[in-house]
Amino acid sequence: MPIRTPVVSVVFAGVPEPPVSPELEVFAHTPDEREAIWFATALRPDVLVLSVHPPALDGLAITREVSSRVPGTAVLVLTPPGDGEFVVAAMLAGARGVLSRSAGPDDLIRFIRGVAAGAVVFGERAADRLYGLLAASQPVRVFPRLTSREHEVLDLLAGGLVIAQVARQLGLAPKTVRNVVSSIHAKAGTDDREVLLGQARNAGLGRHS
Repeated sequence: MPIRTPVVSVVFAGVPEPPVSPELEVFAHTPDEREAIWFATALRPDVLVLSVHPPALDGLAITREVSSRVPGTAVLVLTPPGDGEFVVAAMLAGARGVLSRSAGPDDLIRFIRGVAAGAVVFGERAADRLYGLLAASQPVRVFPRLTSREHEVLDLLAGGLVIAQVARQLGLAPKTVRNVVSSIHAKAGTDDREVLLGQARNAGLGRHS
């Protein structure tokens, strides 16, 4: 008798058209990636396929939350084509795989089966970006779209400092720090200070401030 391929249970979040395959059992499909945590926690699928939309950082926070709450669910992150900067950040957030949203359905199914089996899988461009960072020994940042100064300011704010204290520590004018903070909010896609700082602390920032 032929060996039957195990069916993988999947939740798709933010993915316009999930692939159709007898190898997959779709537990849920939501166009809103922010609902991913609820579905993953309630249904506990083998795999969560999460489409992220930088510069908003919600995708990283969702990945981190699901990886923490539902360790038995592997997270496969889909990123915009050519956005290699997001690869390392997604890894640090707990993703088991990263694939471009432009990949075809066959590749997506193959990646879903890979992460479900416990493998860590990346698309070719994502892997090239990762190896390039490692070869260059560049520092890895969890918020890849921030400049070094913005990352530094966010780290201090996450550590509990207020703008005046950040300004003194960095030798900047308070107005300059406020401008940097505005830029951070714009890149993070949120105007809520507590949401931003919560994401930063969850990412490990603020521990040495």
